[in-house]
Amino acid sequence: MNRIIQLLLLALSFGPICIEQSQAADSKVYELRIYVTNEGKLDALLARFRDHTCKLLEKHGIENIGYWTPIEEADGSKNTLIYVVAHQSRESAAAGWKSFSGDPEWQAARKASEVAGKILAKPPESIFMAATEYSPLPKLAISDTPCVFELRTYNTEPGKLESLHQRFKMHTMALFSKHGMSHLAYWTPLDEAKGADTKLIYILSHPSKEAGMAAFAAFRKDPEWIAAKEASEKNGPLTLSQPEGVKSVYLKAVDFSPIR
Repeated sequence: MNRIIQLLLLALSFGPICIEQSQAADSKVYELRIYVTNEGKLDALLARFRDHTCKLLEKHGIENIGYWTPIEEADGSKNTLIYVVAHQSRESAAAGWKSFSGDPEWQAARKASEVAGKILAKPPESIFMAATEYSPLPKLAISDTPCVFELRTYNTEPGKLESLHQRFKMHTMALFSKHGMSHLAYWTPLDEAKGADTKLIYILSHPSKEAGMAAFAAFRKDPEWIAAKEASEKNGPLTLSQPEGVKSVYLKAVDFSPIR
């Protein structure tokens, strides 16, 4: 009995360490991919993902996270698919995509889907990413109530990304929650050419686009946010001036998305 008590006390003594490790345990490599189709081909692309691609990705060790299309036509609602998958490492990503592309089932599905013409207007854009230390783990779940998602990209001044991370960690995330926004995940690119030292990419969810815009309007007027922003920018703005600095795209999840 004394031995059991000693083990329990030892486990409890490591409680804070275990919590910190669980918060920083997301060592997966995430990949944001953007597909732009030829005119009128988005439905064919979605059908191919729904019927073939998603299950073949999982077969080859690539985890499906979320699939979305933009809400607004200006953002590509009629020809754009945006999705996030996860890999165990960059090496497993390379191996997974190689085996996927060589899979006879994928090759047959791709050929059949393009009988009436090529689907993609250009090669997909791919950004490999790592979760920030303050990012929650993406929860693969279907919401009980309708919601929209918002993909936000921040481009920082050189040398300012760490300050932006600190502001999110210490202030921004809590204020987002205060104003009714839900966090999906926060990432930074892994490759310098994709903005490893200057870019933050994250996804929020809102009850609707209108609710999201109202929440941000209230957030920007919040005295706590104004004070935090001023304190963090004593040596100059953290993000580039608009329109390059902060970009927002409102999204809706497709029917086969693990997160929707």
